[in-house]
Amino acid sequence: MPSARTTTARTTTAPRPRTRRAQQTRPRPAPGRPRRVRRKARSPWARVRWDRLGRTALLIVLVVVAGLYIQHTIEYFSARSTADAQHAIVHQLARQNRTLRAQRRALQQPDTIQRYARALGMVKPGERPYTILGMPSSAASLARHHERR
Repeated sequence: MPSARTTTARTTTAPRPRTRRAQQTRPRPAPGRPRRVRRKARSPWARVRWDRLGRTALLIVLVVVAGLYIQHTIEYFSARSTADAQHAIVHQLARQNRTLRAQRRALQQPDTIQRYARALGMVKPGERPYTILGMPSSAASLARHHERR
């Protein structure tokens, strides 16, 4: 047999609406003073301002990502300037190589060899050497310089 309590209907009372009279009986704060608001005692985690914490975390992440991009950009420009310097050296060495190859080809020709030998004051076997004094020529100055040694 069921108990008598379960069979009886429970009546719950709905909260009564506040009347003007109940609101008027409360003391009002002075016009210049702010109204005091009662707060419940909250846990330390409830006091954390999550919106500020989230913004701060996003700002830190943004700074780290920007730092990584800046670091790679600096490395890129450094490598690019090094590559430009190396290309300039390569072009200079290529010009020097062309000049030396042309000089080597010229030195392998008999006419060039004879011209350099005469500039140094050498004569062929059977030729009579003559020295003209007072002429400022490069061949004569080379010959005099060679004789002084």
